[in-house]
Amino acid sequence: MEKIMREALLEARKAFELGEIPIGAVIVKDGEIIARGHNLRETSKDPTAHAEILAIRRAAEVLGGWRLTDCDLYVTIEPCAMCAGAIVMARIRKLIIGSMDSKGGAAGSLYNIVDDKRLNHRVEVEYDVLRNECSGIIKEFFKKLRKRNK
Repeated sequence: MEKIMREALLEARKAFELGEIPIGAVIVKDGEIIARGHNLRETSKDPTAHAEILAIRRAAEVLGGWRLTDCDLYVTIEPCAMCAGAIVMARIRKLIIGSMDSKGGAAGSLYNIVDDKRLNHRVEVEYDVLRNECSGIIKEFFKKLRKRNK
């Protein structure tokens, strides 16, 4: 699990280098990474260009369909409401989260969309995989941003 999360961290680092909020995601099927994504909202001027959404789109292309029922998604930071909804709609089997997001998380922090019994699909979730590394890159990014804005 840590090995795959390190791949998500590599994606987060790509976002960091672009000046994007450093969140990375990878999707795994049968032990192999089939899709990757990192935040590109600023670069693409697209409010939906979150790491998870981009990875889900790529995985659907690779598999030739929208149902990702045998796939696991690794993400460095807890998904927002939009991404949590997309994870449910894509029928992702398992979500592995690096670090929680107390200000915007929708997989256990503010909301728990991925385990809402009113929805027709629930996602198994594992928390805190490489938590320090995943939260560290976000802290580093915002520290650098605050310093630059002074």
